[in-house]
Amino acid sequence: MPKNVIGMVKVYEQNSAFDSPWTVSQRFKMLLWEYFWYLFCVWTPKPANSWRVFCLRLFGAKLYGKPFVHPRARIQIPWNLIMHDRACIGDRTNIYSHDIIEIGPYATVAQEVYVCTSTHAFNREEFNLVTKPIRIGANAFIGARAFILPGVTIGENAVIGALSLVTKDMPAWMVCAGHPCKPIKPRVISELNDAS
Repeated sequence: MPKNVIGMVKVYEQNSAFDSPWTVSQRFKMLLWEYFWYLFCVWTPKPANSWRVFCLRLFGAKLYGKPFVHPRARIQIPWNLIMHDRACIGDRTNIYSHDIIEIGPYATVAQEVYVCTSTHAFNREEFNLVTKPIRIGANAFIGARAFILPGVTIGENAVIGALSLVTKDMPAWMVCAGHPCKPIKPRVISELNDAS
């Protein structure tokens, strides 16, 4: 359980680096979820999305409208996941949801992206788990194999380039990329024959 909550940062109580920050019931529920997803969802074809959405809701995910979750996506703790209408989680994406991850309407998290809400208190002997929520705005696009660190907010309609390391908030309506990720240019919506 969290020991302190400072703003949106949660520091979990641990007596040593070898102690789990989770209660026995939390660990059991996480284990149950992991096996449930493996047995009942991983093998399902992409068109069986409504079944996967039902299973996620069964385990406490807050899913609105018609989001899409790829069968090979990995979701650590579904009850910390919020997805809005037409939000998409791609193939082999890791949703490491020790804290809240919210994906806005029509936002896409592409294949093999890692969205990570947790780290550790490196300045403490106990090496406590530290978590911060992540929010991805409406119509944002996160490119393949990008890595999003705890506490980051991606603005609406932002584009994050493939393989980018996102260490801080990215503004709305910007194309952002790099290691670390930085805004590069405005995102401009144009006609298909005008795209460059």
